[in-house]
Amino acid sequence: MPDASDHEYTEYVTARLPALHRLAYALCGDADEADDLVQEAATRLYQRWSKVSRAERVDAYVRTVVVRLFLDGKRRGWWRVRLSATPPDPPPVSGDAGIEDRTVLRAALTRVPPRQRAVLVLRFLHDLSVDEVAHTLGCSTGTVKSQTAHGLAAMRRLLGPEPATSAVGERG
Repeated sequence: MPDASDHEYTEYVTARLPALHRLAYALCGDADEADDLVQEAATRLYQRWSKVSRAERVDAYVRTVVVRLFLDGKRRGWWRVRLSATPPDPPPVSGDAGIEDRTVLRAALTRVPPRQRAVLVLRFLHDLSVDEVAHTLGCSTGTVKSQTAHGLAAMRRLLGPEPATSAVGERG
């Protein structure tokens, strides 16, 4: 029979699943891999729930677990070979404006080194401060700042020069 602690864990994870999946997807760019990251993070959280649940910043702890699992997976990336008889289905396309821009940004972000990608995702997609990112990654604020600068430079290189502004209506 589940106890109150299991119930609290279930409520916490259920409420946080969408945000955890968004974080994981932003890091890895693959829905299945994001599901795996979230599942592994939820498992680790459950194993330590009695201790973690008493902490003030449970969300920060879980976010740290997801990011570190992502980075660990990239360090050991050679073992994640996928074999299939047919190519995977393309992601569903919505009529949402800006989908092309997001697709281009997503593709560029997946080509940025994993640690820089983690910093960019945490800083700009999840709006964390430099101090919060440093705590999540277990590094100094200076490292976060340099990884941010290197990551942004890599994104600029990958995205190429900005298109020239149109001269329409600028006759003098």
